[in-house]
Amino acid sequence: MNRIRRAVKTRVLEWTRERRALSRDAYGLLVDYHVHTRLCGHAVGEPEDYLRRAIEIGLSEIGFADHMPIPGRPDPSIYMALDDLPRYVEAVQELRDSVSGIRVRLGIEMDYLPEAMDRILTAAEPFAFDYVYGSVHFIDEFGFSDSRNADGYRAKDRDLLYERYFELFREAVESGAFDVMAHPDIIKKHGLTTTLPLQPLYSDAADALARAGVAIEINTSGLRRPAAEAYPSLAFLRACAARGVPVTLGSDAHAPAHVGLDFDKALGLLERAGIGEIATFEGRRRTMRSIESWRRR
Repeated sequence: MNRIRRAVKTRVLEWTRERRALSRDAYGLLVDYHVHTRLCGHAVGEPEDYLRRAIEIGLSEIGFADHMPIPGRPDPSIYMALDDLPRYVEAVQELRDSVSGIRVRLGIEMDYLPEAMDRILTAAEPFAFDYVYGSVHFIDEFGFSDSRNADGYRAKDRDLLYERYFELFREAVESGAFDVMAHPDIIKKHGLTTTLPLQPLYSDAADALARAGVAIEINTSGLRRPAAEAYPSLAFLRACAARGVPVTLGSDAHAPAHVGLDFDKALGLLERAGIGEIATFEGRRRTMRSIESWRRR
């Protein structure tokens, strides 16, 4: 029954998307910091295609955050190749220097893999990112967020997966490697549910974020997935808001048409959680921007 409800919800979201689109003035208050390119192997389009879309809808900032290579663990269907990392950085920097009227930020999405973090951070060190996203896509070698592995859930205890996901999430937060945690409850991506009470997991994660001074994003790509809701859930977002955890915005765009997609839903979540500002980044320094005026636009 839950699967049917999610399928109906997804269809309604698709049908109403055009009608729900924000105005250019509203987009002018916002940023999209989670944009990929074809270099990661599972997205389409060049950086300039994503930038063109951001200009078209009126965003004030676009931030690229393609998947950081994992030295010694190449996978061209998931990450950039190590040789592509400098090319990616150069391409984004060239875009940044070539346009006016919109800010272009250089970010990176970095997997939290405890056994590989030294290699990952060493590979990233030469580059001056504006922000670093932290992601948990693997639970002890199980690539749970990869749609190709969706059948792998059948042989696993879902409650244990939830517990382990949030344990790794807290470890990532406390590692000091990241400015923002991406798609904070992506464990639900494929419609995975748990019998565990979720509030203690959310509270512990929010406590860790607050202690470490790490932000989260509202990631609207969950609305395009079987989960049929943004990451994080409203309950998780409220736990973060209660502790003053900063929040930014990301579409997790893997095609230019995804840029800024469903940001009306993101703004609705912010409003319901009592959050009136978003985090922006430059040179890994965070600044908060008021978005209170969006309701009048």
